[in-house]
Amino acid sequence: MSEVVTFTAGAPVWVDVSTTDLDGARSFYTSLFGWEAHATEDPSAGGYTMFTRISKYVAAAGGVQSPDQPPAWMIYFGTEDADATARKVEEAGGKVVAPPFDVFKSGRMAVFQDPTGAFFSVWQPGQHGGFEAAQEPYAYAWTELNTHGIEQAKSFYQKVFGWGVKSSPMGEGQPSYTEWQLGGESIGGGMEMSSEIPAEVPPHWMNYFAAPDVDALAGRVSELGGRVMMPARDFPGGRFAIVQDPQGAVFGILKMEG
Repeated sequence: MSEVVTFTAGAPVWVDVSTTDLDGARSFYTSLFGWEAHATEDPSAGGYTMFTRISKYVAAAGGVQSPDQPPAWMIYFGTEDADATARKVEEAGGKVVAPPFDVFKSGRMAVFQDPTGAFFSVWQPGQHGGFEAAQEPYAYAWTELNTHGIEQAKSFYQKVFGWGVKSSPMGEGQPSYTEWQLGGESIGGGMEMSSEIPAEVPPHWMNYFAAPDVDALAGRVSELGGRVMMPARDFPGGRFAIVQDPQGAVFGILKMEG
């Protein structure tokens, strides 16, 4: 097991899934990843459920906030001041979707949309500091921006979070791959949306969970009522697949080599 994750402003610190069927989501993810589900007892929390693996917080699930909201995974980046980050988002050309608000004593959050259309959130920690396990099997492993307009996105996220950018060629005829960096360490990725992705899919952050065996876990997704959107394939750093849970939320599974 890895050590407890240290909260870092500007880095991914949490993920949760908004779903139309909390009971179904709890059943799916506990069966798929071996997580334990802990529903919040306060009735006003709407059944918000914390997932743990070996007693460490790894992710969460909550209900959608409106009938027209599709099930989806959300990435949260750390901030020491959610209100100040909201101002930076607006100054950089983004949109404040949900202004900063307190989540009981757990912390403070806000929801934003970048200029290319991708949604993301920030988390200012209170009693909840975010991930207690990551970059290990069946826990959060990576997040990646898929968008139309990566150059515009680079400028935006540099202004909001101070991210550095590392670009790597992906081969002839392929757009380069962007790695977002903090202190010289890569904390996420980004790229122009592939032609394999249907045109109606909007720009989005894709969250990946680590898997010892990507092919086997993708097969398990199907067995549990989910769907394999992109079958397992190799890439220069390992192997991945894109899958969808039974309620419709899409996420990736990933095994890094080396």
